[in-house]
Amino acid sequence: MSTALLLLPDFLLIACGFFLCRFTALDRSVWEAAERLVYYLLFPVLLFNSVVRSPLQPAQTMSLTAAGLTTLLCGVALAYAVRLWPGVDGRLHASGAQVSFRFNSFIALALAERLGGPTGVAWMALLMAFGVPICNVAAVWPLARHGGQSYAREIVRNPLIVATLLGLAANLAGVRFPDAVSTTLQRIGVAALPVGLLAVGAGLRLGGLKSAPVLGATFLAIRHAVLPMIGIGLAIAFALPPEQRLVVVLFAAMPTASSAYVLAARMGGDGPFVAGLVSLSILIGMVSIPWWLAVLGWVT
Repeated sequence: MSTALLLLPDFLLIACGFFLCRFTALDRSVWEAAERLVYYLLFPVLLFNSVVRSPLQPAQTMSLTAAGLTTLLCGVALAYAVRLWPGVDGRLHASGAQVSFRFNSFIALALAERLGGPTGVAWMALLMAFGVPICNVAAVWPLARHGGQSYAREIVRNPLIVATLLGLAANLAGVRFPDAVSTTLQRIGVAALPVGLLAVGAGLRLGGLKSAPVLGATFLAIRHAVLPMIGIGLAIAFALPPEQRLVVVLFAAMPTASSAYVLAARMGGDGPFVAGLVSLSILIGMVSIPWWLAVLGWVT
């Protein structure tokens, strides 16, 4: 129950954004500016600071990293394969494919800390440090291709990818910032989660999912059913210790990233469709995460 309740504040923030946009003076014009703020400043700073502060020790956790990233790549491959189905709308697929493999970093770290303590946080941060750039590149590619944009230019200019790569470079170089700078970066990044979730709610359209319910259900099934099963299988196949198995399954079962909506909206995708998927993903995660942790306990 505590795991499910941990997700409730995120869903309530989305609901707040929805009601603020529709029933107060904070209309769409306000939230469009908020989306730009999140996309170009808050989320990049958050990603950069998180990666810089992550204890990267891949040599000590190679099997953990391999299991987590293989699960992630399976999600990317499955999401891309859906495009081959007959009758799939290209714009909707480009917008929503990212929902199948992206993960909510904030929820991941919170659950890792609660269930695995400081060691669990360190392992989850390692998976995030390698997983975030893969997810961002994989999310940008179909949107850039469908929109007729230069893929290379979009990658180079994408603030989420640039921030993550800069963070990895700074981490590997051992860069350490003065306390004043570090605190400032942390405070800017902290604002990303609430503002991003409010923006998701403000962009929510109740009919957004009606445009492609089967496609949306497929993306959510990959995210919440297929990837956790793959994660459990790989955790067993790699003979991970119980604590690392827990982290891999948490990583595989996460709700999708809140920034998926922001990325789709800023790159000309179908924002309402993705906003609906993000909202449903968080709601499903409240039930599916405890379930998959129970399954892990049963099979191991």
